[in-house]
Amino acid sequence: MCATCGCDANGNVTMHQPGHQHEHGDHSHSHVHPNKKIVDVEKDVLHENDLLAERNRGYFDAKNILSMNLVSSPGSGKTSLLERTLTDLKTTLDFYVIEGDQQTTNDADRIHATGTKVVQINTGKGCHLDAHMVMHAIQGMKPKANSILFIENVGNLVCPAMFDLGEKERVVIISVTEGDDKPLKYPDMFFSSTLCIINKIDLLPYVPFDIEKVKANAKKINPSMEIIELSCTSGEGLQNWYEWLKSKVLSPETVY
Repeated sequence: MCATCGCDANGNVTMHQPGHQHEHGDHSHSHVHPNKKIVDVEKDVLHENDLLAERNRGYFDAKNILSMNLVSSPGSGKTSLLERTLTDLKTTLDFYVIEGDQQTTNDADRIHATGTKVVQINTGKGCHLDAHMVMHAIQGMKPKANSILFIENVGNLVCPAMFDLGEKERVVIISVTEGDDKPLKYPDMFFSSTLCIINKIDLLPYVPFDIEKVKANAKKINPSMEIIELSCTSGEGLQNWYEWLKSKVLSPETVY
């Protein structure tokens, strides 16, 4: 259970008190104190978040802002990918970035160095960003119309999968230094993402990572998911990412 959002695998909070119940083979029994009852309380902790996410989505749509939620486990290279992207494309597109981390402004400082407007959100003990945090960030940032907003989520492949931020695209990033069974171990994240980026492919000769296997595993979870292989270090595959990104940008003339 997440210590901050209180969610279980279904996004619910369940409290059992007092006593407990469990099963043994073909029967079950309770351990409950005499004259006391088991009380189950379930609350949809995502309801308010979803309402605010729709509000964010309406704002993005009205201003033709392409909002992208970047998700991954720690160390996959999200920030490095952002640095390369912002540096290479900043003369052709307008970018804004929201950085999510538990502590420090390290990543926001790196993004700021590219000349991009950035807001840092420190979640403390929180394991994910939520729609309320994003709403406050964009209120202070005031992104221009017809721009791109990258939301770099906290490094975590579990809870961020459940929290809609109002984004247009969710991009899950994995690296070849991770296991090729990642999609099978964290199916909710891969099922809810539109693009999977496999990063650090320059390290393939040095790590036991089966790139065809990870792509097959991702497709098992989400057959419609697109996949791009790249390396922020060597630059290999970055052009494919840039072309995908540009293909998602709507020109002002196509917005009604």
